[in-house]
Amino acid sequence: MKQKLIIFLSFYFEPDLGAGSFRNTSLLKELSKNHNENTNIVVFTSLPNRYRSFNKNALEFEEFSNVKIYRVKLPLHNNGFLDQIYSFYSFYSFVIKKVKIFNYDLVFASSSRLFTAFLGYKIAKKRNKPLYLDIRDIFVDTISDVIKNKILKFLLIPILRLFEFNVFNYASHINLISYGFKDYFLKFKKAKKFTFFTNGIDDEFFRLAQRQLNVKSNSDSIKTILYAGNIGEGQGLHNIIPKAAKLLSGKYKFKVIGDGGTKNKLIKHVSSNKISNVEINPPINRSDLIKEYINADFLFIHLNNYPAFDKVLPSKIFELSVFNKPIIAGVSGYSEKFINKHINNSIVFSPGNEIELVDKLSNFVFDTSLDRKDFINKYKRKNINKNMAHSIVNYLN
Repeated sequence: MKQKLIIFLSFYFEPDLGAGSFRNTSLLKELSKNHNENTNIVVFTSLPNRYRSFNKNALEFEEFSNVKIYRVKLPLHNNGFLDQIYSFYSFYSFVIKKVKIFNYDLVFASSSRLFTAFLGYKIAKKRNKPLYLDIRDIFVDTISDVIKNKILKFLLIPILRLFEFNVFNYASHINLISYGFKDYFLKFKKAKKFTFFTNGIDDEFFRLAQRQLNVKSNSDSIKTILYAGNIGEGQGLHNIIPKAAKLLSGKYKFKVIGDGGTKNKLIKHVSSNKISNVEINPPINRSDLIKEYINADFLFIHLNNYPAFDKVLPSKIFELSVFNKPIIAGVSGYSEKFINKHINNSIVFSPGNEIELVDKLSNFVFDTSLDRKDFINKYKRKNINKNMAHSIVNYLN
């Protein structure tokens, strides 16, 4: 029987941090573990680069079982828009050159910023091969909200929409991680098939949850609200944390762990307003982060007040849900409905509305009779990955 080869594209991969890395590393392992003996996988990704403040050693080439992993070294960046374009161009150039030596049968690309999806499209179309896309964000929608420069937006958006049209209409299969994306994608009439394999809960978090269901909040009089993750325009932490912290001074403190393009804005807002109950720390690895989750009293999520974010479902929701801690979420649209329906002991407020946050927090009572076992069992990443891996290998038949 002829050997089959899958090209697997993910800009972020272990040991890097972030939702894309966690999602695609676990999917690759499931795909490899359940592979047909005649199927091989070649992964193209990057060396850790999500945060300049987080450096982690990784091999540029790695091989095990039926998998080869190529990690591209990218130029240093500060998460700026032009920085990210330059970094992706380095990734794109390397992959286009290297992939020529492989006789592949299927291209899989996981993408949040369209560029990795576009790379997958170029590779698949060149040899008329099927393209399986895993779409983690609607980039054109988001960039329309984030870019404030009208001239840049006028020039950039039509080009991105053309890329989007060609990429999505070529795809054999498009997986959307949020059901909120569905209506947006109805316009791509030529796309063959859609699925909705969401983000999920990793085994290490699931096992921890089973041991930590009875962990109580710390007994300090000052309660800790913890945010851990990217600090970018999309999260808009600088628009909510300083104002909320000022109103909550003396009773609560915010602890922020992470990095990103607007971290300096957050620091500046905290400093200029002389706010003493906000602590900002660099990124840490997952094992240390788990300890921080356990020690916190409340776990925090926030998305900026942009229309594009009404459609998303942040991966952070799944990660935080396994801890027996109240979740405070500044989200709207599909995320708001999802949390209100599925995740108990949560406070949902309108993005950027510190008055609503403080009011709901002041009236919140933790219900000790509730747990999240049903939610955790339903959204185990292992189960989601099994089904998704099966749908991918179907295109090799």
